[in-house]
Amino acid sequence: MVIFGRNRLQTPPERPFRLDEISTAVCALCPGSQERWKATVSTRNFTLHVRQLVTGTPANLTQHWVRYLRRLVRQTYAGVQAKHISQLAAGLSYYFVLSLFPLLIAFAAALALVPLPNLFDQILALMAKFVPSDSMGLVRTVLKDVITPHGGSLLSVGILATIWAASGGVAALIEAVNVAYDLPDKRSFVQRRLLAIALMFAVGALAVAALSLLVVGPGFGRWLAGRVGLSAIFVALWPYLRWVLSVSCAVLSIELIYMWAPSSRRPFRSSLPGAVIALASWLTLSSALGLYLRNFGRLNKTYGTLAAAVALMAWLYWTAFAILVGAQVNSETIHLQETGTLPKGQSESRPATAA
Repeated sequence: MVIFGRNRLQTPPERPFRLDEISTAVCALCPGSQERWKATVSTRNFTLHVRQLVTGTPANLTQHWVRYLRRLVRQTYAGVQAKHISQLAAGLSYYFVLSLFPLLIAFAAALALVPLPNLFDQILALMAKFVPSDSMGLVRTVLKDVITPHGGSLLSVGILATIWAASGGVAALIEAVNVAYDLPDKRSFVQRRLLAIALMFAVGALAVAALSLLVVGPGFGRWLAGRVGLSAIFVALWPYLRWVLSVSCAVLSIELIYMWAPSSRRPFRSSLPGAVIALASWLTLSSALGLYLRNFGRLNKTYGTLAAAVALMAWLYWTAFAILVGAQVNSETIHLQETGTLPKGQSESRPATAA
């Protein structure tokens, strides 16, 4: 490779090209691109990133990301300890219990209006895979007592009771997420309550959509294909597509919390890592808790008739803990983006020495 000077050919120096040399060459070849180039490389973080891509090899780029992830894990763990995330999750589990049963009333009444056969029983069977068995008996009893004698007539009453009762749990979650993000919440009480109500409906709708997509079988794919006029390929892919859509709805429901709950709105992209980690953590912790209670836990001998309530509190605690850990991951990711993506221990002068 050679560089064309004004009157002679120049052999490349025994070092990587600096970014300003690349900029000069681009501007010399394409004079009209000078302003666009300057706008592109205006930020310092982007300059460091381009220098690493130009001068780095796959080995040191891999090492860079390993150090970055190691630092992210270390700082997330330190943040969880410093901000008492475990204690915050314990407090949230109390608020969730107070909000749960009004939500179940509205949920059961809404299910009565959905024209799908055996939808109620199928959703209960699906919930049993995530909720501890002792707690699931309590939830099933409450739902059947509500939906059997009254049907959908309780929908309006259930929603009216839910609007205030459930907003308390979501408002507490909003406050805890702001703690994880290191943000003071300066919004008024009315603003927080209205936001809590909006989040309650948005997250609840996405959660119901995620469960419904898992409940409906291949028959729904054939019905939808015939209704809309889709090809047979869609029918063949539907058993897999419904899982993808269900997971997407679940991730989006958590991401809405991370986008709207902080007092400073967060973009979609910066909230995605924590949402994915929160969902994966919740699934893992729920499965581990259910496995422990089925094989090792003897809550009936210890707590007697309160065993179902204790198991439910434990499940809600791990649910809140997973959400707050995801918020802490987002907080640390934003902090690393603002301070530069170079891991701790890697000198920022490295690109300059390479230049």
